[in-house]
Amino acid sequence: MALRVRVCAVDQIVEDQLASYEVEGVAIPILVTKVAGEIIAGTSMCPHEDVSLVRGCIQGTEIVCSAHGYAFDLRTGLCSHDTNLRWRTYKCTIESGQLYVDLA
Repeated sequence: MALRVRVCAVDQIVEDQLASYEVEGVAIPILVTKVAGEIIAGTSMCPHEDVSLVRGCIQGTEIVCSAHGYAFDLRTGLCSHDTNLRWRTYKCTIESGQLYVDLA
């Protein structure tokens, strides 16, 4: 069973902008963005070298790390540079204007 945690209010999420939120009981902040109206959440750390992805950018349907340019599909987490790397994404649920994610 997944652990569901509240991350932020939905109205805090800005289209095509990256933001990270610290959640009590979770060691690594959760990164949140909205692309084409879809809210996407995942770990804020790049799986390549543990650099914060919040300093990165969104290019099309990918998040690109600012440190080394590794790009990850926002929906699947797959890395376009290294098939052995995957950015960890979380299932999102909206309840009463709040964003919750399921940590697997």
